[in-house]
Amino acid sequence: MVTASICTIGDEILIGQIVDTNSSMIAKALNAIGVKVVRMISGADSEEDIFATVEHCARLSDIVIITGGLGPTKDDITKTALAKFTNAGGFIQSKEQYEIIEKVLTARGIELSDINRAQAMVPDSCKVILNECGTAPCMEFVMQKENGNQYLIFSMPGVPFETENALPKVIEEIISHFKMENIFHKTVCTFGIPESTLSKMIEKWEENLPENIHLAYLPNTILGVRLRLSIYGIDKENGEKEIDSEIAKLKTIIGDAIYGYGESSLQQAIGRLLKEMKMSVCTAESCTGGKIASLITSVPGSSEYFKGSVVAYDNSIKINVLKVREETIAKYGAVSRECVEEMAEGVRKVMDCDFAVATSGVAGPGGGTDINPVGTVWIAVSAKGEVSSKKLRFNAPRAINVERFSSNALNMLREAIINL
Repeated sequence: MVTASICTIGDEILIGQIVDTNSSMIAKALNAIGVKVVRMISGADSEEDIFATVEHCARLSDIVIITGGLGPTKDDITKTALAKFTNAGGFIQSKEQYEIIEKVLTARGIELSDINRAQAMVPDSCKVILNECGTAPCMEFVMQKENGNQYLIFSMPGVPFETENALPKVIEEIISHFKMENIFHKTVCTFGIPESTLSKMIEKWEENLPENIHLAYLPNTILGVRLRLSIYGIDKENGEKEIDSEIAKLKTIIGDAIYGYGESSLQQAIGRLLKEMKMSVCTAESCTGGKIASLITSVPGSSEYFKGSVVAYDNSIKINVLKVREETIAKYGAVSRECVEEMAEGVRKVMDCDFAVATSGVAGPGGGTDINPVGTVWIAVSAKGEVSSKKLRFNAPRAINVERFSSNALNMLREAIINL
């Protein structure tokens, strides 16, 4: 199997100033074509460190992909380090990248400087892969190991959207140099069943999977548990048929806990259902502060089914806008079944929707009581006037609590739509 190492360059990564998203993006693209990522390394903005990191990865991998250290400032020295590593004879100008640099800077209203011009200079040992979104060119180096085997080094910009734009070209180059082993993956997205419970439920199914199908559990406290099925050494069409056959068996065990496949999200699943049914939804949110509405509207085309939201943080909004009765809050409190059910039905009527979801809880870190400690949430869904609700408790920091409140509310809404 073809192997790869991913190296991110930058002191800003090492001190935690920015989060490295490039590695996961590149790893997914490599995995999709059958390349196994064997290591991810982050290194400092030091020529010595870059050289040593590339040397180490090149010794152990068929492909080395580096991101970062290609900008116009003095600490961007990846290009220099790679020139030395590949024994380049000197630097030459990439005319095509120079033209892109001029175009990009002109569009930004920035005057072209000598520093910017220097970015078009590349080691003569490389093949340039044009960066059409920025000023730093991507570079490809074809190298040989001591045993005569070929390996590739790619240098890409650190800016994530520039890396994303150039990545398909890098993948094309890799495919042209290596014979890939056929591989097919399919991920099943589930929600509402904890990993340990799910594992027990599907134990016999898992034990009876064909030997060439591998199962991986990908748990996430917010997204639910994803089950990735992988099949190797088979063409995509037959691989997909074999995996789909096993997924059909899985459905008979866990049913509606499956909400999608691949990178699907709960909000996307909800959108698909509402579009098919030609129905609408709205939200009334207290402790989630508009998070649920934000997730729903993150899906392109959500204007077809999402009408709006009321963030009723203060009780006066619950009473005056959502028509929650004053006596309900006085008797049961804002964090209660009675209040959240009236919120859901109230917003559904105000917005004239088919479905409404409402939340009221205690995200923390303060505000908890003996009855409703921090991490408590009441969720209600009104489905054409039929209201259901449930109480959940979590034990996490405020931001994670809000995420969990929101994802569970979305799943409850999804289930209500399915069961209407």
